[in-house]
Amino acid sequence: MASQLREIVQQSKFQKTAVGHFNISDLVGLNAIFTAAFSLKLPVIIGVSEGEREFIGTKQAAALVKSIRDEYNYPIFINADHTHSLEKIKEAVEAGFDEVLFDAGQKPLDENIALTKEVVGYVKNYNETYGKDIMVEGEIGYIGGGSVILDRIPEGVSIKKEDLTKPEDAKRFVQETGVDLLAPAVGNIHGMFADVPDPNLDIQRIVEIYEASQTPLVLHGASGNTAEDIKQAIASGISIVHINTELRAAWKRGLDLALLSHPKEIAPYKIFPEMVHEVQKVVLEKLKIFNNM
Repeated sequence: MASQLREIVQQSKFQKTAVGHFNISDLVGLNAIFTAAFSLKLPVIIGVSEGEREFIGTKQAAALVKSIRDEYNYPIFINADHTHSLEKIKEAVEAGFDEVLFDAGQKPLDENIALTKEVVGYVKNYNETYGKDIMVEGEIGYIGGGSVILDRIPEGVSIKKEDLTKPEDAKRFVQETGVDLLAPAVGNIHGMFADVPDPNLDIQRIVEIYEASQTPLVLHGASGNTAEDIKQAIASGISIVHINTELRAAWKRGLDLALLSHPKEIAPYKIFPEMVHEVQKVVLEKLKIFNNM
C-alpha cells in the first residue's frame, strides 16, 4: 500500500534525499510527472497553486491524483501550493488534498504567525475529526510570486544575506504555529533566468534554519538552481524540492516542436505526446538529482 506523505518525508530527511514536487496545469503535466516517477519507483508530489486550481478545478485535481494512487497503489500526492486564505485552504482540505501550503511569507512575522496558526488549527481539527493526516506547510520570507522566465531579480525578493530567513525566526514560527513543514527564504527565487543559473543558495543558512527549527524544510523556486546547489541543500535539511518554471518551459518547447513537426495536425492527443516527452525529461533529471541517482 502506498505510504503516507508524512512517513515519506521523514524517510527522505534521514536518507538525505528529497521528494520531488512538480506543478501541473493540465493532463500533459500529470501524465509526464507520474510516468517519470513511476519509471524510477520514486514518490512524487503534484502541486497546484490557486491559479492552477482555478483552471483545473480543486476537486478535479484531487480526484485525478487519487485515481492514479488508487489504480497503481502508488505514492503520488497532491499539495495546495501557495494558498493565501483560510477559505481556499478549506476548499483543498475538503477536496482531499494531502498537503496544504499557507503562504503569508510577505507579511510581517507576527501577522504571518497568527494567520498560519489559524490554518494549522483548522487542519489539525479536521484531521482529528475525519481521521486524516493532511500536512500543513508554512512560509517565512519572500521569494517572488510567479514561475516565469526572469531578466532580473523581482523587487522585494530576499536574496541579500540580511534579508534571508533568520534561524531564530524560523524556530519561533514553527513553535508558535505548529506547522509540519517550513519553506524558508535561503537565496531561492520563484522563476528562473533564461541564460544563466539562479543565484547560489545559502547552504549554511539552510543548516542553521534546520538545526533551529528541527522541521523538514521545503525548497521553493528550485528551477534554475544548479544540481550541486540542490544536492547540498538536500544534505543540509531540505526534504521537498519544488519545480515549476522549468516544466512550463519544457511544456512550451514541446508544443513548439509538435506544431513545427505536424503543422497540419489538429487532433490534440496527437500533439500532446511531444509535450509530455519534454516535461518528462525535466522530471526525470530532477528526480535523479534529488535522490542521488
